[in-house]
Amino acid sequence: MKIKNNNKLIKNKMKKQILAISLGLMSVVAFGQKKELRSAEKAIKKGDLKEAKVIIESLESMEPTMESKYKAKYYFLRGAAYGKTDVQKAADAYTKLFEYEKEIGKQKYTKEAEPKLNDLVQFVSNKAIEQYNAKDYENAKDNFYLTYKLSPKDTSFLYNAAISSSLSENYDLSLSHYKELKEIGYTGISTQYLGTNKETGEEENLGSKTNRDLMVKTGQYIKPTQKTLESKYAEIVKNISYILVNQGKTEEAIVALQEARQANPKDVNLILNEAQLYIKLEKMDKFGELMQEAVKLDPTNPTLFFNLGVINANQDKTEEAVKYYKKAIELDPEYGDAYMNLAVTMLSKEKEIVEEMNKNLSNFKKYDALQAKQKELYKKALPFLVKADNISRNEGTVRSLLNIYDTLGMEKEADALRPIYKEFRGQ
Repeated sequence: MKIKNNNKLIKNKMKKQILAISLGLMSVVAFGQKKELRSAEKAIKKGDLKEAKVIIESLESMEPTMESKYKAKYYFLRGAAYGKTDVQKAADAYTKLFEYEKEIGKQKYTKEAEPKLNDLVQFVSNKAIEQYNAKDYENAKDNFYLTYKLSPKDTSFLYNAAISSSLSENYDLSLSHYKELKEIGYTGISTQYLGTNKETGEEENLGSKTNRDLMVKTGQYIKPTQKTLESKYAEIVKNISYILVNQGKTEEAIVALQEARQANPKDVNLILNEAQLYIKLEKMDKFGELMQEAVKLDPTNPTLFFNLGVINANQDKTEEAVKYYKKAIELDPEYGDAYMNLAVTMLSKEKEIVEEMNKNLSNFKKYDALQAKQKELYKKALPFLVKADNISRNEGTVRSLLNIYDTLGMEKEADALRPIYKEFRGQ
């Protein structure tokens, strides 16, 4: 009797059984996913986000193998469940949803999710602004950066994150943000669309041109204007260099500024930033060289000539300093500090005269001649001091004027200033 080999037949039957069992498991799993998602959806509608999160988290391990017909809904519900309680997780879920529905060519949940993500961005940015205004820079820096990550096109939030990080004294993080701003080419140049609130009379930034025009049309705002903000590139480079200097990385700081200047050789602000760096490093000769360079590029800037006056005065180059201060005043006749510094620089010659007077206390003739010279010096400086006091009165201008009036015997003028001086001193 011939015995048949049934091994092949048995194997085939086993394969079919295994396949059937697998299919059965898959259908059970799929049914489970569907049921759980439905439960999560009901919890969200009831406002029970805690329960919704528990359900969603139970499905996390299934995400890689989740059926395509459920995956988009899973991402959508995950975003809704976390919402404002965990903005980062919610935003990640919505981002995955957008990418997935773009990949499969269906936009079933994307349109509903987009405004939800925008609401989250607005929520976090408002929170960051509130924290910044409350001087809670530690938390503001995180929320500004989160806003930027949620909406990368809004690069101004990265700039705000850099500033907040610096104010919270997290200089490494601030440096990282500033470098990222430099890498993405952020300038901060933008247009503000402004209107005057009819009720308060205050000028306000109304966001976009469309919104500004609409608000004016409704009659709530008047006097529509717009203003272009200046580039912040030079400030970014300056802040990078200052942080590097404070970290003891002076050479890196100089390289950062010089690289920026090579890319923008006619940017006066970059020259000024490098010049300020040399002040911090106490290299006043380099500061002076850069100020001269800046003057050539911007010969009508009174501040540049004022700074040159300061440099020369500090180096006891009195005549040069006087020349630069006078040039600053010529360009800006209301430059109070220039008038004050000019007067102080002119009076610096008094030291030599007083020293000579002290040496000639018994030589009355020479002493009187020196005193006359001193008074003549006071008379020359007096008009500039008066102008400085008129532009911006402070304790320093009043004290200096009182000294001169007393020395010159101008009693009427001195008596008028005495009560004012006492008031400044809280007497």
